[in-house]
Amino acid sequence: MKKTYPRLFRDIFDSVVKQSNDSDNFLRQQASFLWPEIVGPGVNRYTSRRYVDDAGTLHVYITSASLKNELSFHRNVIAEKLNRLVGKDVITDIQLH
Repeated sequence: MKKTYPRLFRDIFDSVVKQSNDSDNFLRQQASFLWPEIVGPGVNRYTSRRYVDDAGTLHVYITSASLKNELSFHRNVIAEKLNRLVGKDVITDIQLH
């Protein structure tokens, strides 16, 4: 009988995502999930909804107009940080609504 060695779940999951040829979509969703980690809990408190479209644009709905204005100046920096965390440039733009 062939002896197998235990593998980390992360390694198994990464290999399945790579085989499915949809890793960019997974990374886009992961970047959307990481939004609170980048902006912090104070800003995330005013975030009502967020999603990433097929073109790589992260759409974020902010309930405070002044905060939305402030974040609009930092869109490029936030996108760079999200891309750095996921390891690939999957977020091309951030639209604040």
